[in-house]
Amino acid sequence: MTPIISIIMGSTSDLPVMEKACKWLNDQQIPFEVNALSAHRTPDAVENFAKNAKARGIKVIIAAAGMAAALPGVIAASTPLPVIGVPIKGMLDGLDAMLSIIQMPPGIPVATVGVNGAQNAAILAAEMIALGDEEIAKKIDAWKAGLGSKIEKANAELAAIKDYEYKCN
Repeated sequence: MTPIISIIMGSTSDLPVMEKACKWLNDQQIPFEVNALSAHRTPDAVENFAKNAKARGIKVIIAAAGMAAALPGVIAASTPLPVIGVPIKGMLDGLDAMLSIIQMPPGIPVATVGVNGAQNAAILAAEMIALGDEEIAKKIDAWKAGLGSKIEKANAELAAIKDYEYKCN
């Protein structure tokens, strides 16, 4: 299947965080690709990737970066596709990366999820694509419907605990 979402990391050290996006997309059977490209160490490759992503069938790009977090903005500067930034927790608990990603100049927007929010980035990317793809919209609807049942089950399990005041200490 041709990937429609591209996950880009500045380094493979970001993979433990980004695996949550990969898992969610796999579970929903939404085709994606994963690459490691650095805005600082491989700038030509990043620009080439960004300029050619749309022609390859990519619809949304998820870009993860820590510290200086330049990758999402550099990609957004070279593509008309929506870019979702995932700040990776590192120094300053990821606040440095988050601020770098959200402070983009006018004309170069980057949607940003919370620090280490890879799964939310995957969901947001799928929701963007679902605006024009009924099959993906149905997958999202079904997945979201299951969220409530998980909480209802957890609540029932809590209610079944007779002496919860001792277990909560």
